[in-house]
Amino acid sequence: MELYGYFRSSAAYRVRIALALKGLDCDNIPINLVPGVSQQRSADYLAINPQGRVPFFSDGNTAISQSPAILEYLEEVYPQVPLLPSDATGRATVRQLASLVACDIHPLNNLSVLQALKAGFGADEAAVQQWYHRWIIDGFTAFETLIKGTAGQFCYGDMPTFADIYLVPQLWNARRFNTPLDAFPEIGRIDDNCNALDAFQSAAPENQPDAPVSQ
Repeated sequence: MELYGYFRSSAAYRVRIALALKGLDCDNIPINLVPGVSQQRSADYLAINPQGRVPFFSDGNTAISQSPAILEYLEEVYPQVPLLPSDATGRATVRQLASLVACDIHPLNNLSVLQALKAGFGADEAAVQQWYHRWIIDGFTAFETLIKGTAGQFCYGDMPTFADIYLVPQLWNARRFNTPLDAFPEIGRIDDNCNALDAFQSAAPENQPDAPVSQ
């Protein structure tokens, strides 16, 4: 297995967590997304992934991008450590929580969007941060309410699921952008429980080989 990613990419972070929870060995291949380096736009990488984004995952003859597709593949092919509940309602509930992050928060705060706000719309750093905070707070307000009806130790019961795998990277990035989080105690409690596990610790951005000493 190979995973092309970047230490600070939320989407690659999700896949690293899933691989670690399932106990799967994978070679991590760093792709430097820093503006001015932009390795994701190189001809070599575009030949591998024409979309020019991370993560990109390969497993034998299977090669796929987009973290939701990668996570679903891992769940189907390596089900020994399940990351979805066994019942249809539970699976739908977990996918709802994951999609809230994947569809309503993350795309609006992705690196390419933040760069476009600056380059195409003249936004300064304060405006970009305000934009970032707005979508985090909107999404987390809904997430916090939803998990009050589903949470145990984790977002859905007492085992990590896709919901936790999506939440933790988004929370890491929220802190990086100094987003106020005091209004989300249940999210914070679950994040603490997740980060007490070796799988989440090993997948964390600061523990990746391409992470700079000072971030």
